[in-house]
Amino acid sequence: MPSDISDTSDEALAVQLECLRQMTPQERLRRACAWSGQVRRMAFDAIRRRHPKDSEEEVRLKFIELTYGKPLADEVRQWQRETQQ
Repeated sequence: MPSDISDTSDEALAVQLECLRQMTPQERLRRACAWSGQVRRMAFDAIRRRHPKDSEEEVRLKFIELTYGKPLADEVRQWQRETQQ
């Protein structure tokens, strides 16, 4: 299964896929959740590096904006303002 957009060699990809095939469904789910958490942490770290003066709340809002869009982030901002009054 060659991939033109991956930096992983075809041989390494074949080994990775075989390892995934040998996992139980529970192990695959655990691994997927762990990878998802790692990607989320890397995204938050990148936002913090680009905006070092932002509060953690603003970092979370920027993550929402990048991931789900500005309209949702704006709704969350509005909801936070309303609930903090």
